[in-house]
Amino acid sequence: MSWQYLAEGPPLTGGDRGVVVVVAVIALAALAVGYVLLKEVLAAGQGTSKMQDIAKAVQEGAGAYLKRQRNTLMIFGSIVFVVLFFLPAEGWGERIGRSLFFVIGAVFSFGIGYLGMWLATQANLRVAAASREEGGREIAMRVAFRTGGVVGMATVGLGLFGAAVVVLVYAGGAPKVLEGFGFGAALIAMFMRVGGGIFTKAADVGADLVGKVEQGIPEDDPRNAATIADNVGDNVGDCAGMAADLFESYAVTLVAALILGSTAFGAQGLLFPLIVPALGVITAVIGVYITRAKPGESGLTAINRSFYISALISAVLCTIAAFVFLPTSFSELTEAADPNTSGSPALIAAVAVIIGIVLAGVILWLTGYFTGTEYKPVKDVGKSSLTGAATVILSGISVGFESAVYTALVIGASVYGAFLLSGSLFVALFAIALAGCGLLTTVGVIVAMDTFGPVSDNAQGIAEMSGDVEGDGAAILTELDAVGNTTKAITKGIAIATAVLAATALFGSYLTAITEALAEAASTLDLMDFIVFSPDVLVGIAIGAAVVFMFSGLAVNAVSRAAGAVVFEVRRQFHANPGIMDGTVRPEYGRVVDICTRDSLRELATPGLMAVLAPIAVGFGLGVGPLAGYLAGAIATGTLMAVFLANAGGAWDNAKKLVEDGNHGGKGSEAHAATVIGDTVGDPFKDTAGPAINPLIKVMNLVSLLIAPAVVTFSVGADANTGLRVAIAIVAALLIAGAVFISKRRGTAIAENPADSPVSNGVS
Repeated sequence: MSWQYLAEGPPLTGGDRGVVVVVAVIALAALAVGYVLLKEVLAAGQGTSKMQDIAKAVQEGAGAYLKRQRNTLMIFGSIVFVVLFFLPAEGWGERIGRSLFFVIGAVFSFGIGYLGMWLATQANLRVAAASREEGGREIAMRVAFRTGGVVGMATVGLGLFGAAVVVLVYAGGAPKVLEGFGFGAALIAMFMRVGGGIFTKAADVGADLVGKVEQGIPEDDPRNAATIADNVGDNVGDCAGMAADLFESYAVTLVAALILGSTAFGAQGLLFPLIVPALGVITAVIGVYITRAKPGESGLTAINRSFYISALISAVLCTIAAFVFLPTSFSELTEAADPNTSGSPALIAAVAVIIGIVLAGVILWLTGYFTGTEYKPVKDVGKSSLTGAATVILSGISVGFESAVYTALVIGASVYGAFLLSGSLFVALFAIALAGCGLLTTVGVIVAMDTFGPVSDNAQGIAEMSGDVEGDGAAILTELDAVGNTTKAITKGIAIATAVLAATALFGSYLTAITEALAEAASTLDLMDFIVFSPDVLVGIAIGAAVVFMFSGLAVNAVSRAAGAVVFEVRRQFHANPGIMDGTVRPEYGRVVDICTRDSLRELATPGLMAVLAPIAVGFGLGVGPLAGYLAGAIATGTLMAVFLANAGGAWDNAKKLVEDGNHGGKGSEAHAATVIGDTVGDPFKDTAGPAINPLIKVMNLVSLLIAPAVVTFSVGADANTGLRVAIAIVAALLIAGAVFISKRRGTAIAENPADSPVSNGVS
């Protein structure tokens, strides 16, 4: 195998370029379908003037937050843009392209997040209004799901178009440039996930603890000063954050597949990963349009049916494409890197894609089982509320732990199954990347499922705050909200699966980058440096696992601090203005929105610096072998941690819904108060720390991939410089330590003097 060939990449013929152009056209068609769905959503009725006023307040708060977040991210992005420009690459063209497409990936990621937020704040009002109409259940569900369909089409359209343009312009050099595209998407998604997650859960926890537990008023009662912030948070966290997250999953998986495809299959391997998601556009359109709930049928059943149908269509189309586009022998591949590999490229590709599609379906079922109100785990958590909050917490933690084991085993089986498809390491890794592409053929429907949740939640909030939706309409929105809790949990499970598949595939790219750098330094790769029982590699594994724990702890602690500030502000308003409770005084909603905005944005720096600098500290300080161990530890621990946090939180949330539906004493009972406590613990689990681990894993993998050549250059050969290498590691470690220290020293919202607390003044 020629490493020079790998560096330059396979050339593209005129026919190959024609395929890429067709893929780009399909991507633009996805954007056109999204526009049609957008017009349909905006054409729906907007309800009463009071409902519109509430929706406007939510829209203004969400827009203001994302504008301030954009300004914060531009500073960080500008620094990374410059750093990328000076990292090693094959010529200045690739350096410029990598930095340029870093910006494009970041802009696309933020743009999709902003679109998700903006449209959700328009659709929540329309879903609430639809519930009041005749046939309201079907209309409301259609509007909510097609809102997500718009974002889904934007995700597949922009992700596929960006990748196609890079391949068209850079041909064989596209993988290096795409590293920047994927890194930009992943970095911004992580920031949006963390910042939005802190905002939404600070408001949600604060609103629940004071409103529902202390004052005994409903969740979205307009007398609670945190209600507007809570609804804003659903949009900037669940919609904007998750939309950006799924876009970067899409982009990074494509990056991994394209890098490894050009190595394993030559030019065809550079093109087939584009064909698979292009077919996914077709199935996404079908999945969005066939989602209809039959009379008396659960909304979740209808959504799951659409998902399974679109997944089946994807499997059939991708199998046909594999046997039409790829040969049945490696010797027939155009300029294959290793033509002597045994097996059929077409069969390997088809089976790998099917493995990914099946994985998505299994995770959908598995997550639905552990978080759905109709299944035993959530029913058991709800039943435990009869003995108090402590048993609710314990039973939810148990559900989270157990579900993480099964999900990790399923993901592991998929990775290993794809790996066994070939005896060649690079082909096997490409198969794993193709499994990720297969999973993401359903991403259009996945995004629709995710957006469905916060839109339905917000619609119920607007209905309750306005008081203009009662009877059957209120029941419809309650049902859709419960369905949305489960669909959000499902999409989080699928997102972490894509992270594992993409990160595992990127190991191959990491190995390629190291080998190329060693060849340039006239050195060779010693595989003993990567053996797991080597002490330095074990240290790397332990550090990788520890970073996931620290990252999660920082995220949860940030929510705790911000939520504390919200609690004290809402208590202060109840105490200072007794008229709020009898409805004669309007709460100061804007103050809570400002608190959540300020606290969430100031908490972005520490986890962001850790994600970027920790691989740098390990790589330059310990070497490429321990850095590989670091990534392995982060992937393994991150998988378990993310699923545990997401599913435990989902179980607590739906256990609360179960009690609010009249079980175990219903609203206002001690059991209800216990499940509210469980839900407040679960909120930062499922909507802040858990989802943020997904982009964290990919950011760390991409940083490692980008710095690997520099680590090798400073370690061996004529350019070796131990002093500079160690200095870089020490500076990175000190920056992380300083950021964590400053974060821990920030004042919490809890009064140092109990006499200063409103609770001591008779407010309870």
